[in-house]
Amino acid sequence: MRRRLALTGLLAPPMLWLVVAYLGALAAIFATAVWTTDPFTNQVVRTFTLDNLKGLVADPVYLRIIGRTLFIAASVTVVCVLVAVPFGFFMAKVAPQRLRGLLLALVLVPLWASYLVKAYAWRAMLGPEGVLDSTFGGTPGYGLVAVIVTLTYLWLPYMILPVYAGLERMPDSHLQASADLGAGNLLTFRRVVVPALLPAIAAGSVFTFSLSLGDYIAVQIVGGKVQVLGSAVLQNITLDLPFAAALGTASVVIMVVYLLAVRRTGALENL
Repeated sequence: MRRRLALTGLLAPPMLWLVVAYLGALAAIFATAVWTTDPFTNQVVRTFTLDNLKGLVADPVYLRIIGRTLFIAASVTVVCVLVAVPFGFFMAKVAPQRLRGLLLALVLVPLWASYLVKAYAWRAMLGPEGVLDSTFGGTPGYGLVAVIVTLTYLWLPYMILPVYAGLERMPDSHLQASADLGAGNLLTFRRVVVPALLPAIAAGSVFTFSLSLGDYIAVQIVGGKVQVLGSAVLQNITLDLPFAAALGTASVVIMVVYLLAVRRTGALENL
């Protein structure tokens, strides 16, 4: 009984902080989204209305922004998977122990660097007379491609690490048994490696998708005129706070739907 009381007392402060800081903030966003703004004073009027949500769905400009944001988040996630799976397989199953430790350190080191430093580094590389321009004679410039490339670099470790962990846990005997049964490398990868990696990919995709969905700072740095949900929230937060809250609510709804879809696959239960 004493241990239970001690554990409760130990967990109570962080749980209280979680409820106040996170759930309270979400409740405030949802409540503000159904309020309105006085057209003359721009002051928030606490009158219930669904006009903000209806306007968000009915306005083709914001529908395009939502679609663009989803495209960026999905593209970053797909590219991260395509890079992380072969890289993680090499780390876990091919590389010797010393090289494995070195590669793991190279994956972790960028996480210690400042987010802004990394974003501005990509701005310098993608710009005119940057590294890419001087090396390859051209650059995609600032825009949608630059945003996808930069966000992929920023969030790639969050996909590599779970993929590497999932492959490291997979016994080598599974690969050997597949080879003994006459399966080639491609068939072994498709029938043995991919099913074992699905939980790890699902876990990594939650990070890459959610972080890309909510990012707007890197978009401002390398995106040029590209607008996403985060930048739309920033533009509306001063003059129309309820509509900005409605945009934020859209981000939360999209992420909840994504999490439910991932959960329905059963991949997260096998982590």
